[in-house]
Amino acid sequence: MALHTNATFQTFLKLAFAGLLGASVVAGDVAAQQKQPSPGSAKAIFGSVSLPNQGVAQPYGFYAKGCMSGAVALPVDGPTWQTMRLSRNRRWGNPAMISLLERLSRDAAKYDGWPGLLVGDISQPRGGPMFNGHASHQIGLDADIWLTPMPAHPLSIEERETLPFTTMLQKNAFLTINPNVWTESRARLLMRAASYPQVERIFVNPAIKKKMCDTWTGDRTNLGKLRPIYGHDSHFHIRIKCPPGAASCKPQAPVPADDGCGKPLAWWFTKEPWAPPKPPKPGVKPVKPREVMVSDLPNACASVLAAPSVDSIQAATFGGAAAAPAVAPMAVMPAGASDDALPDIGPVPDDKPSGE
Repeated sequence: MALHTNATFQTFLKLAFAGLLGASVVAGDVAAQQKQPSPGSAKAIFGSVSLPNQGVAQPYGFYAKGCMSGAVALPVDGPTWQTMRLSRNRRWGNPAMISLLERLSRDAAKYDGWPGLLVGDISQPRGGPMFNGHASHQIGLDADIWLTPMPAHPLSIEERETLPFTTMLQKNAFLTINPNVWTESRARLLMRAASYPQVERIFVNPAIKKKMCDTWTGDRTNLGKLRPIYGHDSHFHIRIKCPPGAASCKPQAPVPADDGCGKPLAWWFTKEPWAPPKPPKPGVKPVKPREVMVSDLPNACASVLAAPSVDSIQAATFGGAAAAPAVAPMAVMPAGASDDALPDIGPVPDDKPSGE
């Protein structure tokens, strides 16, 4: 996909690149600079809970508006993974997600030349809105995987907190992959993740999506699961489908059947996604966003918060003696949902992914 630009657009791209970096940073650690949530808000309440509740594993609501019951933790270390940013306490998820992450780590190491996963945020112990970094990750079915391979040595706690992200983008270039950083093993890792039927979509930077469209020569059946979105230049975001029987989980509309390399991708290489928000009309007072309260979430989330906690992190760690809560009984799956509850990230195309 060639970019035909005149001098004016070239100038715009230079300015937009700065905005692109800003969007990428907001999706990472610097998002912690956001103001503290108000006491009593859903962010404050869910963020203060340190352990999951006792009960069956169940997602409630939508990826960007919900909570979860019966979460389990990804072990801090495994043969082919290490978890990062432990102080955030966000390595909790639905057992279906944790099981998938462990399988992906094994398969990528065995078949794709990827030494192991560095796993970032999954969800909080009972899901819900997070103080920073994400609009989704609320029901235990989202997870971030670094595009940095796992080192051969176990990382210290300090290293897990401070290890910098590695962007796949070329410095001072608009949506261009850095050939000195990008590797075929990263491409294989992405397509391995997309190959699992329970994976609904994978969010990547538009430049990564374009690189995959231009260079992937293997089976392209699952290429359409890679969805371009702001940021995501140093990690990718896996979203899995609502587990079978999770009637209280609101699914996202399936991705289109094509490879996603056409018009929706081309949109990201225009001015529109990077244009600043339009100023309010004269005399119109901007509407101040209202903080999300627990009452705005599915009714079950209040009960999840009130439920007794598990005894310890160890008791709720996946693979442990008491790590696997019972699975919710089979039920009829609800109809596909629209991509609502998006973060305020500017214009989005018709085929819009839900916010990271």
